[in-house]
Amino acid sequence: MEAAKTLAHEIGGLQNDALRFGLQGVKSDIVGSHPLETSYQSARKTQEEMKRRILADTYGTAFPLKMDLDRQILSRFQRPAGAIPSSMLGLEALTGSLDDFGFEDYLNDPRESETFRPADMHHGMEVRRGLSKGPVCPSFI
Repeated sequence: MEAAKTLAHEIGGLQNDALRFGLQGVKSDIVGSHPLETSYQSARKTQEEMKRRILADTYGTAFPLKMDLDRQILSRFQRPAGAIPSSMLGLEALTGSLDDFGFEDYLNDPRESETFRPADMHHGMEVRRGLSKGPVCPSFI
């Protein structure tokens, strides 16, 4: 008997499910991030490394390692996917980003946009448990 012919739904390692994830765009794959954004990220990384060195010199080498463990623990603490997003308040307090004045503070929160799609709680849990592929929440239409 001849095996049934099937067409794989995965192209290039990504799941191609237009009904669940929306149409795929090519622009994000071609165009890189803004030069100012890459400059900001590299400056922030350099600043964090310098802060680690200062803490290691001041309090000993174990203190930055303890801070890294705290950061790992607080970055994993999240609410289940649903209507209320995780605020990551503990991580923001540890990293000092509570004092930062970001774009969402004066340009509105992107989650309050008209084109925002609410998270599908069932799909989010499937992704977290490894039963399904794709982003936990396709955020915009």
